[in-house]
Amino acid sequence: MIDLFNEKDVSETINRINQLTPETKPKWGKMNVAQMLAHCNVAYEFVYDNKHPKLGPFTKFLVKLFVKDTVVGEKPYKKNSRTAPEFQVSDDKDFDSEKKRLIDYIVKTQQLGESYFHNKESRSFGPLTKTEWNIMFAKHLEHHLTQFGV
Repeated sequence: MIDLFNEKDVSETINRINQLTPETKPKWGKMNVAQMLAHCNVAYEFVYDNKHPKLGPFTKFLVKLFVKDTVVGEKPYKKNSRTAPEFQVSDDKDFDSEKKRLIDYIVKTQQLGESYFHNKESRSFGPLTKTEWNIMFAKHLEHHLTQFGV
């Protein structure tokens, strides 16, 4: 698995993202490439932006109980896996702006480093280790970059 706290791995990931074009088609799924980039940005919006409502205590408990291991565990996502409502993107998105936002988020994460993230509170899962944060970000990106053949 890539390490998004490692500059070399981040550079390679950005190179993959830069291979995408507005015409890149998915190997599976319903999202177009701009929607996929916007979808990937949501994970970072939860960390850096305050644009999504916080989960209530009961919902957070259920998410931790039933979803956390899938999201922060090393087992890859299955094709056409279900996603949380906040991650669903069905409206039109601008490819260039979504791509730039994603690259900026990835670079910011790498620059802040693993010490910033170690034991940082996740809005959905509670405190996560630096390894869990990396798995969550990296696995999601790997899933969707593979979906779009880069």
